[in-house]
Amino acid sequence: MNILDKIIFDKQREVVLKKSIIPVSQLESSVFFGRETISLSQKLRTSTTGIIAEHKRRSPSKSVINHSFTVEEVVKGYENAGACGISVLTDGKYFGGSLDDLLLARASVNIPLLRKEFIVDEYQILEAKAFGADLILLIAAVLTREEIKSLSEFAKKLGLEVLLEVHNQEELEKSIMPSLDMIGVNNRNLKTFEVSLDFSKQLAAQIPDDFVKVSESGISSIEAISELRPYGYSGFLIGENFMKTDNAGEAATEFIKNLSV
Repeated sequence: MNILDKIIFDKQREVVLKKSIIPVSQLESSVFFGRETISLSQKLRTSTTGIIAEHKRRSPSKSVINHSFTVEEVVKGYENAGACGISVLTDGKYFGGSLDDLLLARASVNIPLLRKEFIVDEYQILEAKAFGADLILLIAAVLTREEIKSLSEFAKKLGLEVLLEVHNQEELEKSIMPSLDMIGVNNRNLKTFEVSLDFSKQLAAQIPDDFVKVSESGISSIEAISELRPYGYSGFLIGENFMKTDNAGEAATEFIKNLSV
């Protein structure tokens, strides 16, 4: 069993437990549930930088990245830096995140928030809406075409945008459908953790222009973004590069400023 299989196995058990404690009606009564969401795809289409900055404390591949910042410090720093949106890791066991991180982020900033999570059930999409997310992530590697369709359509009904993450041609081919807004190519193989921008380059031409193209993981330099832009990418998800510094907001500010030059 690889790390991705373990994460999904644990996530399915976690969702069953959560459902038994917090009913859907409680999620639907959240103050954020009726909130109008902010479109990340529109922001990326018109942005000159396209940065989606990530709040991530740790990961299975890197262990601890940074535990010293508060969520508010990080996300306000990202917003002030000019990020188009913020990705918030909510997985606890493997990434040290929580839904409270999403809630605190929503209370702190007014830009699009992505719930970065291993979504396997509609219940998690209701949680995303209730805790202030504007969009969700669906990972093609762990979902069937039917699951991608039903989960993405459910998200759209709630007014959430959908970023679908793929890693190879097979995942891309099974995933393309009208209920997606953005297609992200993960440059990190979730099974081996190998990182290469070639994944984004190889798949770019096969992603229809109807979708905003996002490149994820392994982007640590302005050169990498310059390399990917000609392939049609307008979104770039950056996490560890900012989080591993002494001040994530300042690191993002410097990066985005240099990118705009």
